[in-house]
Amino acid sequence: MSVTPSSLWADERGAYVAYVEVDGVQVHYVEHGAAGPGVMTALLVHGFPVDHRIMVGAFEPVFADRPDWRRLYVDLPGMGRTTAPDIASTDDVFRILLGTVEALVPEGPYAVVGQSYGGYLARGLVAADPERVAGMAAVVTVVEARHELRTLPERQVLVRDPTLAERVGVETLEAEEILVVQTDESWRRMREDVDPGLAAADPVVTARIEASYGGTFPVETASFEKPALILVGRQDSVTGYRDAWELVEQYPRATFAVLDRAGHGLDLEQRGLFEALVGEWLDRVEEARSA
Repeated sequence: MSVTPSSLWADERGAYVAYVEVDGVQVHYVEHGAAGPGVMTALLVHGFPVDHRIMVGAFEPVFADRPDWRRLYVDLPGMGRTTAPDIASTDDVFRILLGTVEALVPEGPYAVVGQSYGGYLARGLVAADPERVAGMAAVVTVVEARHELRTLPERQVLVRDPTLAERVGVETLEAEEILVVQTDESWRRMREDVDPGLAAADPVVTARIEASYGGTFPVETASFEKPALILVGRQDSVTGYRDAWELVEQYPRATFAVLDRAGHGLDLEQRGLFEALVGEWLDRVEEARSA
C-alpha cells in the first residue's frame, strides 16, 4: 500500500484541514486537538454518502471539555473532498480507510467512532487490528448491508413543530426521509451538517459503491474486550434497531442503548442522551487506558 504523509493548514476555527495520499487517493480530513505524548486519538467515520461535517457537528460538543483528545474526521472516498474516480466498492473504501489509519495513526492505540455505514467500517477496523483499537462506538450502525434483509420499523414522525411546518411547508417535511423529530433545531442541523455532504458526493462513484455495498472484509470479532458503545434509534427506518442487538455478544464491554424519539438522525433528536452516552464511553476508554 502506497501512503504519502499529509500536510496541514489551519482553518478559521483553528482546526487543521489536510490531505494524505493513500494508493493514489487524496484523502481529505479535518483534525481537531493537539497530537503529542499523552494525547489519545479518535478516528471518526461518517455514513453514506455524506461527509465529515455530520460527525464534527455531532461529536465536537462532546470533546469540548476533553483537550487530551486528538480528533480525526475523514472524508471517505467519493464523498466530501476525497475524490476517488477509480473506487468501485466498499472493499475499496475500506482499503483506503486502513491506509489512512496507517498514515495518520502509525503507532499506538486509537478509538474509532462510526455512524451508519461508518459504523460498519469501524467494526471492520476493530476486526482487522483489535489490539490497537482502544474503544469503538457505533451509532445507528449498518449491520445488514442488504437493505431488503434489514428488520425495519415503519417510517413515522413523532414530533413536528407547527412553526417549522408553516415556514418550510408540510409537503417538504413529508418528503424528509430521516427525521423523526422535526423541529427548528433538528432541521437546521440537517441543513448545516448533512446537506453539504450529500451535495459534495460524487454520484458516479457512490453509485458504484452502493452496487457493491457489502464488503468481504471481516466485521466480526471473537471478543473485543475494550469499551464499546452501540446506539440505535427506536424509530430508525434506515438501519433499524433490532439487527444491532446481534452485535452485543461480540463486544462484552458494550453499552447498548435503544433511544425512543430517535431515528437515523439520533444525535439531532436526542442530543442530551447522545452526548451523555458518548461522554460516558469516552470516560471508560480513558479509564481502561490508564489502568
